This record gives sequence, structure tokens and C-alpha cells, in this order.
Amino acid sequence: MKTIKLLTCLFLLLQLGNSYSQQKKFELLSPNGEIKVSVALEDKIYYSIKIGNDELAAKNHLALHLKGESLGLNPKFSGSKTDKINEIIKPVVPLKFSSVSNNYNNLVLSFKGGYSVEFRAFDDGIAYRFLTAKKGEMEVLNEDFAVNFPEDYLLHLQQPESFKTSYEESYSKTTVKDWKPSDKMATLPVLVDSKKYKILISESDLSDYPAMFLKGTGAGITATFPKTPLEFGPDGDRSVKILKEADYIAKTAGTRTFPWRYFVITKEDKQLIENTMTLKLAPKNELKEASWIKPGQASWEWWNGATPYGPDVNFVSGYNLDTYKYYIDFASKFGIKYIIMDEGWANSTTDPYSPNPNVDVQELIRYGKEKKVGIVLWLTWLTVDKNRELFKTFKEWGIAGVKIDFMDRSDQVMVNYYEEVVKEAAKHQIFVDFHGAFKPAGLEYKYPNLLSYEGVRGMEQMDGCKPDNSLYLPFMRNAVGPMDYTPGAMISMQPEVYRSERPNSASIGTRAYQLALFVVFESGLQMLADNPTLYYREKECTEFITAVPTTWDETKALEAKAGQYAIVAKRKGSKWFIGGITNGAEKERTFTLDLNFLKSGKTYQATSFEDGINAGYQAMDYRKKNFTVNNKNVIEVKMAKNGGWAAVLEEI
Repeated sequence: MKTIKLLTCLFLLLQLGNSYSQQKKFELLSPNGEIKVSVALEDKIYYSIKIGNDELAAKNHLALHLKGESLGLNPKFSGSKTDKINEIIKPVVPLKFSSVSNNYNNLVLSFKGGYSVEFRAFDDGIAYRFLTAKKGEMEVLNEDFAVNFPEDYLLHLQQPESFKTSYEESYSKTTVKDWKPSDKMATLPVLVDSKKYKILISESDLSDYPAMFLKGTGAGITATFPKTPLEFGPDGDRSVKILKEADYIAKTAGTRTFPWRYFVITKEDKQLIENTMTLKLAPKNELKEASWIKPGQASWEWWNGATPYGPDVNFVSGYNLDTYKYYIDFASKFGIKYIIMDEGWANSTTDPYSPNPNVDVQELIRYGKEKKVGIVLWLTWLTVDKNRELFKTFKEWGIAGVKIDFMDRSDQVMVNYYEEVVKEAAKHQIFVDFHGAFKPAGLEYKYPNLLSYEGVRGMEQMDGCKPDNSLYLPFMRNAVGPMDYTPGAMISMQPEVYRSERPNSASIGTRAYQLALFVVFESGLQMLADNPTLYYREKECTEFITAVPTTWDETKALEAKAGQYAIVAKRKGSKWFIGGITNGAEKERTFTLDLNFLKSGKTYQATSFEDGINAGYQAMDYRKKNFTVNNKNVIEVKMAKNGGWAAVLEEI
């Protein structure tokens, strides 16, 4: 009898111990102590996010559902490990900073069943990811990314009709309570406004896995993913139809790390512009030698219809040899590194080896080398997919880069396509610019020959590209990685009088706004979208644009409010550029800028371009000014509706 009682007591104690072990709680603080992640192991892995005394998200949970088991449900805790990291990252293509401090506290929770979850806390946000250690391959059926907000926050979203999207939809607004499960999903990134804080949600280190999309729950957000395609059918010259899908979102290696899910948390909107979270969570550079990668500007013919004209154009313009030589001459004159030859350079969109006979690609490559201008060729993704060996051929030709278009998907197969293509291109020292693309998620750091992505409602949308939408880009799309927006219009209009049709393409926003975009927007390959004829005519504007670098040593947001205005100062060497843009909500906005970021004891020659007195109606009205400043000065900046302000400051 005593033995039975003893066994019963031991059993109860064991059960109590098991129960206790299943309710372990952990806390992870950011290095400055302001952000706290609280993790609780119960029936699920729950976590909450606080900044100071403010709870931003509570009772969130995460799980990875595999065929035959679910990781994160009824977790069996087996151990934990903490670490503090403080390192310096020097990106090959520095879009914001040439040197980035990567300082965070780390917590790894391990569980029985061959998996763990890693949390990182930074001074500007938190991130987590799954890690698995299983034999062979596994099928991932779904992933839980479930976030609950304590209040009815405002959400800024990009909402496509389906998973077939090029991430070019306009931004929309809704609230947590109003975003119902039956509503359209959203791409990443998503911007959450709690009124006191901004929370930017996205992902990094996306590899062999589909991109994440988000859905509303009425109380928060949850993840949804495209299934892995299994069979395809023809759908024209630049796409395929998905005929059959798997019941899983990824079939992948059993031992691997999964994409980071991250939250950038800021008190001020301008911190979103300066954030480098995608970089800090990205995989390391895989290229042993990367000195051949040359970011820069490119003259682009598609937007303006390849139609230079005027007294110096004594040839029929179009997709032909004389026109492209004219573009090369223009690029050479202004120190532009590349020209892009878009759709029309080849005899067909399906054959990358047979140029349009009117173009003579070999002669243009030779002429470009003579003028120190590289050639970038446009291709559909489908043509590249069917001709993976083309990079070897293009290297032999002397091509510098490729612009690959119309992927319009982000399932596992397409995510793998991106990585396979940039890896193969790197073998032959060719850079890549993806159009018709999803948003950046770290691949551009793993293979830095990936200079840019479109995945944005850019200027090619003509009247669909308004400053009211573009003023979200520095805080959302461009805040997660490089963005090929294709700026540089010399015909500028206010929206109420907008008229545009190629070849006389025009933009909405003032001339000063267009100049400022080259400073504010980030891209390793930055287009000059307009006609060389207009750039010659507007020489002083062109001289400013082509002097703006595409890589930077330092970025400092001076004034910023998501969706309304952004003024950013960027340094390259000893030279500073400032760009300011604003939307159309106000007739005029005035700002007072403190120049205390300039080097003490130095005087700078400033050249500025500002909206003219009539820019609110005649958007091409601008004024150029020259003056001197130092770090003790304060200057006043005025911007018209849909306007801008741009300047360069050089040490005297």
C-alpha cells in the first residue's frame, strides 16, 4: 500500500514537473532595454512585444505545420541559449550606409522533435525564425504567423487580387477591426500605425520557400502562402499557367533555417527610412570576389519610346543601331554607366541569341566599350528559364547586366528561380535587375550582383503613379530593399492637368520632385527614364541627376511622415545630397532644416533646386540657387503640392 502511495506521489510530482516545464517563460530585451519580447511555452509558442510600458502585440503565436507533425504545437522544451552580438557589416552594395552596426541580443529555444526557434531583439525591432534538424526532405503544409493587436491600429497595405502579382498595386488603408478574413490579402511589407509607434512587418533570408502574404483576422493578422506549383501550361511568350498545385507550400531540406519574420519598431517615421533590418538578417555574401559589381545609373529607352529628336538627330529613331548609339553618346557625355536595351532589341522575345537585325548588338557592345558605357539587355523570365546557358554567351558578348521581367509570382518554385538565376549570372560576372518582381528579402546581399527589383508602383504606371502613393515608398517598399522605380521625367504635371502618351511621356509631380527622387529613392541600378533630347535641353537638371550616387556612406532622414513627406540627407565621401518630396495634400509645405550633420569647421557650396512660385499649377517651374552653408546654419525649404527640393553640398 505504501509502495502504491509512493508511486502515486512520484507520478504526481512528475506530472507537476512536466506541467511546469511546459509553461516556461523567457524574456529577451533589446540592447538599449527598450524593446522586450516575452515568450511563453504553453499549448503553443506564444510571444508578446512591448516597447517601454506599451504593449504592441500580445498572445501572438508561431508554428510550422509539416506533413505528419506540427512544430510549435504542444512544444516539448529541451533547452535554451542566449547570446549578445555586436558586429559591423560592410555591404558590397551600400544603399544606406557603407558600415552598418549589427547589435542584438539572441535567444534560441530548442525543442524535442528536432527543431528550435530563434528570437533576436534589436534597438529598432525584433525578429524570429524556425530552425529544423531532420533527415531527408520534408513537406511544409503551412506556417502560422499569428499576430494580435491590443487596439484598433491603422494598417497600410498593398492588396493584390491573387498570388499572381508583380507587387505594383496602390497602397490602401484599413484598420485592424475592418480587415476581415474575407477581404483581400496583402503583400509584404505591411506598415502598422499605433499612433504612438510605427511597425513595419516583412521578411529576410527568403530561400527555397514561398514569400509570405498576410490576411486580416479582425483582431490582428495571419499568414497565407502560395502552394508549390507542380505542373505548368503555356500562357503566351512571357508567362505560364499553373495547372496543378501541391498540398504543401514547400518541399525542402529537413535540416535548414527558415526565413526571418521581422518587425521594425520606431517612435519616429524617419527611423523607418534609416532602418537596415533586411540587411542585418540577410545571409552572408556568397561571392568570393565581388569587385566586378558596379552599381550605377542607366539610360532607359522604353518609357520615352526610344525616340530622340531634334537638329542633331539625322536618323529615323526607334529600336535600331543609330538610336542606341545616340543613347550611348548621351550616357558617355554625362558619365552614366549603362544603357538598357528593353523589349525590341531581340528579333523575338523567346530567342535571346538572335538580335533584331536593325540593332547590331555586337557593334553596340564595341561602341559602348569605346565610350565606357555598359549594355544591359531586357529578357522575359521564361526565356531565361529555358536558356540558362545564356549568361555564358552574354559574358562572351560583353554584356554587363540583364533586366529580367514578368515573373509575377512568389511561390517556392519562383523564389528558387530568382536564386538560381542570380547565382548563375554571378558565375559570369553579370548583374541582374528583376522587374515584374516581388519585394526584396535578402537575396540581394547573398548575391550582391542582384542590384535592384521593381516590385513597385513606379513611374511606368503614368497617371497611376501619383505622389500620394509614392510618399509611402520610403517608409514601406524602399525600406526593405532596393527599388527600381525608374524616375527622371522632364515633362512634369500636376494631376488635375495630367496628359501623357508615349513617346511624350510625362510624370505627376514637379520638376524638383523628380530631381529629389534620385536622392530619396534607393536602387543599385537607378534609371534615367526620359528622352536624351529632353535631358540635353534641361542640362542643369541632368547635371544634378547624373551627379547623384547610387551607393552611400551615410543616410540621415531629416523630416518624415509616412504618406506625406520625406526629406533625406545622404553622404558619399565628403559630399552631401539632400532630397525632399511631398504629396498633394497641402498647397505648400515649409520646413526648417538644421544642418548640424555637416562636418564642423567646414564651409560647403550648396546648389539647390526648388519648386518655382507657379509649380503648384505649372509643375515644371523650378528655381536653381547657389549659396554657402556650414553646420551651424538652418535653412528653410518650401515644397509645392506634389513638389520637391533637391540640393548638393560640397566642401569648399
